[in-house]
Amino acid sequence: MRPRTDPLALLALPGVAFLGTAFLLPLLLLLWSSIHGPEGFSLSGYWRVLGDGYYRGVILASLQLGLITTFGAFLLGYPAAFALARARGYGQVVLFALVFLPLTVSIIVKSFGWGIVLRRDGILNWLLLNAGLVERPVRLIFTEGALYAGMINVFLPFMVLPIYSVVRMMDPRLPDAAATLGASPWFRFTRVTLPLSLPGVVAGCSLVFSLAVSAYVTPSLLMGDRYMTMSMVMAKAFLNLRDWQLGAAMAAVLLAVAAFVVVGASVLQKRLGGR
Repeated sequence: MRPRTDPLALLALPGVAFLGTAFLLPLLLLLWSSIHGPEGFSLSGYWRVLGDGYYRGVILASLQLGLITTFGAFLLGYPAAFALARARGYGQVVLFALVFLPLTVSIIVKSFGWGIVLRRDGILNWLLLNAGLVERPVRLIFTEGALYAGMINVFLPFMVLPIYSVVRMMDPRLPDAAATLGASPWFRFTRVTLPLSLPGVVAGCSLVFSLAVSAYVTPSLLMGDRYMTMSMVMAKAFLNLRDWQLGAAMAAVLLAVAAFVVVGASVLQKRLGGR
């Protein structure tokens, strides 16, 4: 007897086929370009990316940017997600607006806005001067601090939403029950609240890290060539140097980093879900 085919599965076939083709074909072409030079098969692109000190530094700088952005987004996003989950009425509406409205604004606009705020005649320098904290405008833009602030601001919603989706399903009576048994606030957080919210934390961290490590627009606008990321090297290799093999090899390394993070997060989430 032939198994019955789910009609919904048939309806999904065109979309799945389109997404598979749109993703797999460019990916295969990318990998082919990374190992195919002017003289045929060659791994020189990978040797340059992994063997040259400059490109290794770019990879490490991108990883550092991803880690710091993820950590900063977690510090700000974790309490924000709890506030969003526990708020009611108009308060929750306002918090939802604060989280979702930035997603409707282009990354270019947000990054350019940070540049306006941080420039020498920007509002932040104006506040510092009028508060008497500085005697003359200070250079805030084109600094790593400005870059980290802009990156955290851009990717913060991607940390808040996964944590919120888990926290809203938690029973708020569990920490109260631990309190009635004499548990301290720190004990309640580390032994009850944090373990229950870990699946959302893992999802948020993996999402923010994958986006931050591949960032191009924000580092370009807030740091220029002073802080090169893997995406910026790829753009330079493709657009300026016309070195397709180098750009494809760097893209393959970036893809491998993102895939490692996503797969690792998926495995960790399954283990946490089985506890």
